[in-house]
Amino acid sequence: MVLSDHSPREADRPSGPPGGTVRHALTLVRDTLPPLHPGGRPVIGAVAAAAFGLRALRGRGTFTALAVTAGVAAFFRAPHRQTPRRAGIAVAPADGTVSLVDTAEPPDDLVALGLPPGPRPRVSVFLSVYDVHVQRVPVDGQVQAVEHRPGGYLSADLPAASDTNARTAMWVHGTDGHDLAVLQIAGLVARRIVCDAAPGDEVRAGDVYGLIRFGSRVDLLLPPGSTVLVEPGQRAVGGETVLADLPGTVTR
Repeated sequence: MVLSDHSPREADRPSGPPGGTVRHALTLVRDTLPPLHPGGRPVIGAVAAAAFGLRALRGRGTFTALAVTAGVAAFFRAPHRQTPRRAGIAVAPADGTVSLVDTAEPPDDLVALGLPPGPRPRVSVFLSVYDVHVQRVPVDGQVQAVEHRPGGYLSADLPAASDTNARTAMWVHGTDGHDLAVLQIAGLVARRIVCDAAPGDEVRAGDVYGLIRFGSRVDLLLPPGSTVLVEPGQRAVGGETVLADLPGTVTR
């Protein structure tokens, strides 16, 4: 029997120097594993120190220590996303389940700073403990204001959480002239909201700007006249899922 040029025997033979194979493998691992949000590093470090400290005292439990550390690290993953770049859309600010589609008034503290008042379409995304916990900018534009409000810690999937829970609200003026607000809302077990955006920042749709530990909700308040494209129960992928078509370009 004559073997072809692409026989398994030939394909299994390593090509190139061993060092090149190792570098290639490391590149694949780096490209596959998502990066971590910097806000999670202190928590991961503390958990790893405690887990491996306990392992040292007990003399066993290496696998458990690794599993616990890896599990906590997964909460802070910030995977790369391919954000649609067409004009006139708003992308999901978070991963999770669309829990609410309705209308709501913008936060009073943002209205006091100049955000136009009046009811707006609202899309709420609920993040479980298994979801990616970073938040992403919904449109290209400039951050106009970031306001934090202390509050309670109701379960984030309840409608009242928007008005009751601790939250951080960000107002973005889009390059097309529209104003949007994104609310990071604490949940039942979430006690820490991180927002890296500041007034004056130029941002792009899909940029990671914040983090909530460890389960929460994110509300997107859209410009009046927007067409919401999702319904409650749908899954949203932060930075990729298009939540709404925005009305025609406006001037300011």
